[in-house]
Parts: sequence; C-alpha cells; structure tokens
Amino acid sequence: QYSITDERKQVVDFSSGYYALSQVVISNSKSPIAKATTVTELKNARLGAAVGTTSLTAIEEQIQPTEKAQVFNDNAAAVTALKNGQIDGIVVDLPTAFYLAFVEVENGVIVGQLPDSAAENEELGLLLAKDSPLTQCVTGAVDALRADGTLAALEKEWLADQGAPVLAP
Repeated sequence: QYSITDERKQVVDFSSGYYALSQVVISNSKSPIAKATTVTELKNARLGAAVGTTSLTAIEEQIQPTEKAQVFNDNAAAVTALKNGQIDGIVVDLPTAFYLAFVEVENGVIVGQLPDSAAENEELGLLLAKDSPLTQCVTGAVDALRADGTLAALEKEWLADQGAPVLAP
C-alpha cells in the first residue's frame, strides 16, 4: 500500500486511488494518551512515525506537538520505541493502525483518527514502474471496481466503523 504523492509520482506510476486514508494515533492501554479524545490532548505527547511518510507530516501539521516528532526508519522501529516507553504513540494510516494496534503492540489501542485527515485527499494507489504500459489497464480495473461499488463494499466490511473513533479538534 502506497500513498499517492506528487513527489513519488516523479519516480513511479500509480493507479487511480482505491482508498482514501485517514491518519490514526495508536498506543497501548498504559500510555498517558490511551484515553485521549481530542487532538489537543495529544499536544504534549511524545509521538513518532516512520521517516518519509504522510504520517510524519500529519504529526507536524495536524497535531503540532510541543515536542518534535521522533522519526524512525520504519514502523517496526516505532513499535519497539512504543513498547520500550520511549514514545507515547505512533501515527500511521488506518489500515496499518488496525494491524499494529491489535497484532504488534501488546494491549494496543487505537486512540483515534485525526479529524478531516481523509479530506486531505490522501489515497492509496497501486504502484507500478515509471511509464509502465500496465498503468492504464490497472487504473481501468480500479475505476471499474469503484464504479460497481466493490471498493465501497470492501471498505465498509473491513475498515469502516471497526473501532477507530475520530478525535475532536
């Protein structure tokens, strides 16, 4: 799963977007932010995200914590830092949040989705080599799945309303 960004489009092709992403804060049940219900409650949190991700941008632009976000090489390193108490929470996209919070992090919790983060038009797209002859065909397939309702049905069944509340501003 890759977020479609203008920077990435310079070196690879993407299909049309198949899923609009929300950015989500995850933690563990013992963290001081585990029961946060607003973005304001996250301002003093020690937060982390993987380098070069839109999640890191979300910390900086949407949460604007008092302490600079910690940057990790990947989500696995961020999870280790959370387990070791070096950070209070991790920001990731919603599909990743479900996996990390309920599989990787012991007593993991989804604190909540950042409000209006899906409105930033961040979408996942299928990744192809730059100037791939398959890009148009793959985009056509994604567009057909959107048009016939398949993508919406999959999102509703597997992602929507599965325990990721939206945080108040």
